[in-house]
Amino acid sequence: MATHNNLRRLIIGITSASGTAYGIKALQLLQSTDIETHLVISKPTALTASSEVDMSVDDIKSLADKVYPVGDVGAAIASGSFKTTGMLIAPCSIKTLGEITSGVTSNLLSRAADVVLKERRRLVLLLRETPLHAGHLKNALAATEMGAIIAPPVPAFYTDPKTIDDIVTQTVARALDLFDIDTPTIKRWGDHSATS
Repeated sequence: MATHNNLRRLIIGITSASGTAYGIKALQLLQSTDIETHLVISKPTALTASSEVDMSVDDIKSLADKVYPVGDVGAAIASGSFKTTGMLIAPCSIKTLGEITSGVTSNLLSRAADVVLKERRRLVLLLRETPLHAGHLKNALAATEMGAIIAPPVPAFYTDPKTIDDIVTQTVARALDLFDIDTPTIKRWGDHSATS
């Protein structure tokens, strides 16, 4: 039986917070890499997606290498022995943030994030809420102290974006940077070859 020691896996979580396009873009950008994507979507995401993107949940799932039902807490990504590079939650809802910081996980999405943290792997949360009250900020601080990276999807205007897709692409490419995954779509400050 062949072994795949060099296989890199990244878990992608999509919650029902506004910004389904971020998770979709991550899956699209990763298709041109050697990264194997493992997707888990929260149940209410279908409602959010239907009002934000022209894709069904099945269309979104088709972009991933492996998809898990959110209720399947016995799935591979629920175990620390299943090796991954980490997890990107894009977007990350305040509810999911709260579950991660409390360690009381109610589904596979938050359980997988908990596993990533306990295994000291990279967890990046594109936290989607504004404004934030003290409880949100305390949870964000707690997640940071536990090893997660809070990366709100804030537009980078130095890239001179022309479309919403430009903004989404740059934001997701920067999030993937945090896993040392380089995508050709990213525009970097001071990189004149990336500007026209």
